[in-house]
Amino acid sequence: MEQREALRLALVERAKEARKNSYCPYSGFAVGAALLCADGSVYAGCNIENAGSPPPAAPSAPPFFRAVNDGKRDFKAIAIAGGRAGEEPTGICAPCGVCRQVMAEFCGPEFEIVMMDGKELQVKKLEDLLPLAFGPGNLQ
Repeated sequence: MEQREALRLALVERAKEARKNSYCPYSGFAVGAALLCADGSVYAGCNIENAGSPPPAAPSAPPFFRAVNDGKRDFKAIAIAGGRAGEEPTGICAPCGVCRQVMAEFCGPEFEIVMMDGKELQVKKLEDLLPLAFGPGNLQ
């Protein structure tokens, strides 16, 4: 196994581990995410719902917020794992629109989104999941 794929698999495992902390009494859909920074550090997060279900319930945004709070601004990839709470994820869990927009704020079009489809990795670039993204460059 090549080093890059091993790194992606390790990132997926961190996302699955974060998923265990999900608080999802309304949707019953538990999601975890693990964000890889350029310096090798990893920030994890999970979905946290509440009765109002605002966007902060999304799982991919909190790792970015924590990393940015720690002064990080250079990101390489994020892994996302999701599925019915209490069950192993069996299919792809793509990031929601809110999370994609957070990614567009901090990452370029080549940023990788790593998802697991059963036993097979699926890797997409941000530009594939959010074509024609509106980001900081549009405001200059």
